[in-house]
Amino acid sequence: MLAGGLGAGLVAASGVPAALASGRGSGGAARRLRVLEREHGVRLGAFGWNTTTGRRVAHRGDELFPMCSVFKTVAVAAVLRDLDRDGTFLPRVVRYTSRDVERAGHAPLTGLPGNLAAGMSVGRLCGAAVSHSDNAAANLLLEQLGGPAAVTAFCRSVGDDVTRLDRWEPELNSAEPGRVTDTTSPEAIGRTYARLVVGKALDPGDRELLAGWLLGNTTGGGRLRAGLPRGWTVAEKTGTGGYGTTHDVGVAWPPGGGPVVMAMLSATRDADAAADEPVIARAATVVATALTRGAAAFLDVGPSGWGRVRRVRASGW
Repeated sequence: MLAGGLGAGLVAASGVPAALASGRGSGGAARRLRVLEREHGVRLGAFGWNTTTGRRVAHRGDELFPMCSVFKTVAVAAVLRDLDRDGTFLPRVVRYTSRDVERAGHAPLTGLPGNLAAGMSVGRLCGAAVSHSDNAAANLLLEQLGGPAAVTAFCRSVGDDVTRLDRWEPELNSAEPGRVTDTTSPEAIGRTYARLVVGKALDPGDRELLAGWLLGNTTGGGRLRAGLPRGWTVAEKTGTGGYGTTHDVGVAWPPGGGPVVMAMLSATRDADAAADEPVIARAATVVATALTRGAAAFLDVGPSGWGRVRRVRASGW
């Protein structure tokens, strides 16, 4: 029961305790992140937060970046909180057409012939959107919510005044430099993921469902997971778009340690640039090292990789 155990008493749904938000970052880490920017020719945004110690690292933390598929975690959270109040919504089957699949552009599960013929339950669409970044599944969930604006409204309801969604898949991934629509910042999206995965923004059961889909993500092997040391448990969601936009956002648990929030966002001004997974992995290494050096251990990890907090030292949690 990781999501329930870790979430209890950690992050208030309305926001992050001010005492922890001001935790010390690392000037050395910021310098190394600037070096990565130069070496890779990207604009790199990073936010890391050790929720046990309050230690924080940010580089371009308040700057806007295209959101791309990291919105899918938030959309699924909105479905869980706002539509599945009595537990009967997730089993509901949604029918869709080949046109829905073709329009979305990336449909690894919704495009399977059997799913296209029979439809998929809302719960399976949630899993497809988060664990497989299925665009058609995300669009179908947005339809259930009433459109992209529902994701923005959900963000505002949990204390995120920055993140916004304006368009559907795949148009939202255009990622032109200077665009304000369909954007977030490293700190805003990092804190929102914290509220959803280890906080109180969702009920314990919903939090566990969402964390399970993030732990099972199939698209992030070359990003946060590649940059974090062996033995870390990682619940994350990637995003990829035009202009080389390459993201990974999530929560990770070092062996014997509490939750570490990580948001790595990268983009360029080159319309033809390819996704740069190594810069995300290298940034994750820098941030994780800065956040966990000398950190105390608070987590008893079970055989499934889930864990339960025994005690939390930071005040206000």
